[in-house]
Amino acid sequence: MSTTVLQDARIVDPSRALDETGTVIIRDDRIVASGAGARNQGVPEGAKVIDCKGKAVLPGLVDARVFIGEPGAEHRETIASASLAAAAGGVTSMIMMPDTDPVIDNVALVEFVMRTARDTAVVNVYPAAAVTKGLHGEEMTEIGLLREAGAVMISEGRNAIANTQLMRRALTYARDFGVVLAHEASDPYLGATGVMNEGLYASWLGLSGTPREAEVIPLERDMRLAALTQGAYHAAQISTAMSAEVIARAKQNALNVTSAVSINHLSLNENDIGEFRTFFRLQPPLRLEDDRLAMVEALRDGTIDIIVSAHDPQDVDTKRLPFADAAAGAIGLETLLGAALRLYHNGDVSLLRIVEAMSSAPARIFGLEAGSLRPGAKADVTIVDLDEPWVVKEEDLRSRSKNSCFEGARFQGRVVQTFVAGKSVFAI
Repeated sequence: MSTTVLQDARIVDPSRALDETGTVIIRDDRIVASGAGARNQGVPEGAKVIDCKGKAVLPGLVDARVFIGEPGAEHRETIASASLAAAAGGVTSMIMMPDTDPVIDNVALVEFVMRTARDTAVVNVYPAAAVTKGLHGEEMTEIGLLREAGAVMISEGRNAIANTQLMRRALTYARDFGVVLAHEASDPYLGATGVMNEGLYASWLGLSGTPREAEVIPLERDMRLAALTQGAYHAAQISTAMSAEVIARAKQNALNVTSAVSINHLSLNENDIGEFRTFFRLQPPLRLEDDRLAMVEALRDGTIDIIVSAHDPQDVDTKRLPFADAAAGAIGLETLLGAALRLYHNGDVSLLRIVEAMSSAPARIFGLEAGSLRPGAKADVTIVDLDEPWVVKEEDLRSRSKNSCFEGARFQGRVVQTFVAGKSVFAI
C-alpha cells in the first residue's frame, strides 16, 4: 500500500460545498480522508508527505468536450498526447468526441478508444459515440449497444442535426438507454458561409458573418423536443445571451436540460480576432463583449452548468491560411484552468463555482466516477498554486498541435501536480 498526504492545503471540493484548509490523505487509488478534520489523524507510517501550504487541492478536472485526431489524424493529436496535455492542465478525465476517421459510430470503435486509452493515456478517457452513422445526420446509430460498450454520451460532435424527426427519435432512445445527448445547436443554412460573428466588425474585415440567431433558433427547437420526449439534452456549447435565456426558461420549466460554455467564449470576444488571426477562428464564432458577459453571468447563476475546453487541435496546413479558409478550432486542455481562474481573480465567479463547473458538475451529468474529494472517492486530484504567474508559450505546450487562443497570454494560477487514481502523472 502506498500513502500520500497533502498537508495544509486549501481544499476546494464542490461535491461537499467545501472550501477550507485541511489535509487530504490518499491510500493507493482512493481518498481515505479529506478536510480540516483529517489534520488530526496524523501522518501514517511510511507515507509520502507533500506540503501544500499556500496551494489549493481540487478534484481532478473533467473536460466534457475534447476532439482528438486518433484514429485518422494522429499528426494533429493522439490519445496519448492529449492525455499529457490534459494532465498538465489538471484535467484527469475527458470525454472524447466521435469526430474521428473512421467515426466512433460502432461498438468496435468505442472499444478501440477505451483500449488505446487504457494502454497509452495517463488520464481517464471516455468515448462519446455518434448519434448518426458517419455523422451524416441521416441514419441513427445503435445507441443502446454503444452505451453498453462504454460510451458515456452521444453527440454529433462539430455537426448539427437538421432532421427534426431524427432528433426526436434520438432523444427518445437516449432517454430509454439512460444516456445524455449532447448537441451543438447550429442552423445549417442561416449564415452557413459565415466565418465570424455577424456584425459591424465582420463588415470592417470584409468577412461573412454568422448571426446569433443561427444558434438560438435550433436551440429553441431542441428545447421543444426535450419537452416532448423527456430525454436528457445537453447544449454542448452556447455563446450568446439569447441562448442563455432559452436554457434558463427550459430549466424553469423543469426540463432535463444542461448546458456548457467553452473557456474561449468566457474569456474572449470578436475583437480578439484582430487582423485575421486564424487561431481565433472558432465554432461557434467569438461573439460580442455583451455576449461574453452574459456567459459569465449565466455561469455564475447556474444557467450554464459546465465549462469545457472545446480542445480541437489543428495543424499549420489547416490554420496558416486566409481567415475564411482556415479550419475552426483551438486547443485548450492545458490553458483551461488558467483562463478560468481569471474569472476568480477578477471577482466575477467564486472559486467553488468555477471548480464545480469543471469537476463535480460534468461528472454528475455524464455519470462519471470523478469530481470529488470525498473519502472513498477515486484519488483524481489536482494541486494548484492559485497565485503563480505564468505565460503560455508555444514550446511548452504538450499538445501535438499549437493552435492556442492564449499563446502569449499571462495567467495567474498554475497546476503544480496532478494525480490520477493516486498516481502522480504530472508535476512541475
